[in-house]
Amino acid sequence: MDMEEAKLQVFFSVPMILTNVSYYSITLVSVMFAGHLGELELASATLANSWAMVTGFALMTGLSGSLETLCGQAYGAKLYRMLGIYLQSSIITSLFFSIIVAILWFFSEPILILLQQDPQVSKMAALYLRYLIPGVFAYGFLQCILRFLQTQTVVIPLLICSLVPFIVHIGIVYFFIHVLGLGFVGASLAAAISLWISFIMLALYVNYSPTFKNTWHGPSMESFQYVLPSFKLALPSAVMVCLEYWAFEILVLLAGLMPNSEDSTSLVAMCVNTEAVVYMITYGFSAAVSTRVSNEMGAGNIDKAKNAVSVTLKLSVFLALGVILVLAFGRNIWAGFFTNSPSIIREFAYLTALLAVSILFDSAQGILSGVARGCGWQHLAAWTNLGAFYIIGMPLSILFAFKLELYAKGLWMALICGLLGQACTLLVITLRNKWEHLDLSVQKAQYDALV
Repeated sequence: MDMEEAKLQVFFSVPMILTNVSYYSITLVSVMFAGHLGELELASATLANSWAMVTGFALMTGLSGSLETLCGQAYGAKLYRMLGIYLQSSIITSLFFSIIVAILWFFSEPILILLQQDPQVSKMAALYLRYLIPGVFAYGFLQCILRFLQTQTVVIPLLICSLVPFIVHIGIVYFFIHVLGLGFVGASLAAAISLWISFIMLALYVNYSPTFKNTWHGPSMESFQYVLPSFKLALPSAVMVCLEYWAFEILVLLAGLMPNSEDSTSLVAMCVNTEAVVYMITYGFSAAVSTRVSNEMGAGNIDKAKNAVSVTLKLSVFLALGVILVLAFGRNIWAGFFTNSPSIIREFAYLTALLAVSILFDSAQGILSGVARGCGWQHLAAWTNLGAFYIIGMPLSILFAFKLELYAKGLWMALICGLLGQACTLLVITLRNKWEHLDLSVQKAQYDALV
């Protein structure tokens, strides 16, 4: 283990983990407040939040992934001016897709009913989504600035600009619901406002901080020239992220088709949420390796980039083993946070071994996905996720869960097969692909001409 590299990555990863958790918690807290208004409100807010994640927030996260390649490698190549240009081109792309998502959310009620959701719950969920629409624009812009800062290893301001809005959000959502009397819609409106607060804080910081005097020169019409090159990376990056998010949501839907569907759905949802919590930690290391790889490749230091990958993979194994140990000894306590049902807690204990295996593979693929983003291999990762989850995972889930009647265990065994296929394929891509940075010669010539 290269301890110097490991130390660098840990100091980078921890603020990124806390930043990610803070943004995730803003929408989660709104759901919690809405849930205390009644059972219908809880079901509706949960459905709306899930729909918002798979159709909007995951998409925005994926689209911004192009900046991990473009800004990361440009920063390593010392083409500092290009970072601001790439940021603006990515924001234009996010704006375009945010408009499409806004239309989808506005007319989400008939779509949810078509997906066999309860009509009354669907109506309330659609209402919740309409007031959350401004939030998807803020979230898209936010993710772009986040990647802009991340690729320059500026992470402490990210932490501050996520923690402060999260803390403020708790007060806003309480004020809207219990003081202004906005009730159910106040919860989603508060989330949208808190996301805008975070975006404005980051935007002001980038605009006025001397840290970015070389990478941010203000709005430029030149950014429109780079919308298409940015989009060519953004689209496969979005597909890559969404395919994985959707696969986990499909597992929950399949659990609802089983005998004793209420318990099965609760059990699978607990496993999915557990995996999601662990992945938030993995995300920090994924962001670290993406930044390290893109920066070093941009600078032409291929050996240093490969060393960063090796170190992060080792760290991810240690991380996964630590989580597995905690889960092994504290599984009943953890399950108790989700339910009071002894039978579900008992079933969760039976699934712990399978969950541990999936966490190990998920940690590895999370790191390798970060490598793919840093190298500009998003299209390869997108094809990998398609094959792993929808050609391997989904058919096996139907076979194991329904044909072999393994039910929830069958679903998770199929997921493990998909994650194994994903991790192995990404590993082969990482080992066998040519480690060459993007052709930045045109941008460098333009930059040198301006200088």
